[in-house]
Formats: sequence, C-alpha cells, structure tokens
Amino acid sequence: MTSFVTYAYFIILSTSFTTIHGLFSEQSPLSLSALRMEKHTRLHFYFHDIQSGRNPTAIRIVRPPNKPVDSFGTCFITDDVLTEKPEASSKLVGRAQGIYAFASQHDSVLLMVLNFAFMEGMCNGSTLSILGRNPFKKAMREMPIVGGSGVFRYARGYALARTFSFNPKTGDAVVQYNVSVLHY
Repeated sequence: MTSFVTYAYFIILSTSFTTIHGLFSEQSPLSLSALRMEKHTRLHFYFHDIQSGRNPTAIRIVRPPNKPVDSFGTCFITDDVLTEKPEASSKLVGRAQGIYAFASQHDSVLLMVLNFAFMEGMCNGSTLSILGRNPFKKAMREMPIVGGSGVFRYARGYALARTFSFNPKTGDAVVQYNVSVLHY
C-alpha cells in the first residue's frame, strides 16, 4: 500500500509541471482552452492617415534616392487616430501605431506592421497587431491579425480594409476597418 501511495504521489508531482528546455520555460499539462472560453469580437472603426498639414500622423522615414514618394522602399511611421465614424471629429476609439512600407517593385502593395491601441469601452487598454500585405489600390483588402494584448490576449483573426476617402495630392486617407478576431 505504501508503494502505491508513493507511486501515485510521484506521478501527480511529475505531471503537474513538465519542464521543456531546462529552467527557462515550463509547460503546464492543462491547456488554456480547458480553462477559458474562446470569444469572437467584431470591431468597426475608421483609420485616419494624415501626411499633410502642421500635425501629420504619418511621416515618411525612408525614401529611396531619385524615386517618387510611392516607390519601392519608401517607409512611413504612423500614429494615426481610429474613430467611430469617418469624420475626424467623431469619437476617438484608439490609435494605429507602427510602420508601413512600399514593399513591391511591381504592384501597389504596402507591408503593414501596426498595433491598434484601443482607448474606449471594453477594449480600453488592449491592442491588436497586424502584420501583412495591403494591396491598397484594391477596393477590399484582407490582412491578418497576428496577436493582441489585454482582452485580446492570444488573438487571431483578420481585418478587412476599404478606402473611404483618399486625396492624391496630399496622400491623406481615411480607411474603414472591419475586424473579426478570436481571443480568450
């Protein structure tokens, strides 16, 4: 009987934490999905990318020599506002912070590396991260959501973008986003 109790105790302790790569990381035998229910959230907002005026929200940080502003290799850093409606004066729901770059020598394509940092409602203090290809001249573009924080921890999903307005002289744009995300 003593050996059975000792054996059972050993099995329970040895499976409570399984070490993978020494002391650096540990893996629990319980999966996250067993503890929490996955949620599906849909978001709708407008992204205001302003390159003109006294307070631009997108600034060119790299421009290849002797090339136009919309050519391969041009990079922008951004701190764009996200609003509830297309008007810049509508309710602020967050900011899009990151970098986008012209990433094709043959097509009108941007590489988007953005965090949507939300400041309103249940999303306040949470982020979603986009890393993907944006063929911005297409009517509808789909980009992957690759992660998040706060209420969007373990996020995955997609963002559909549609240009609401664009001024070719200034480069200013308003883009409508519909986001569908799974998270815990």
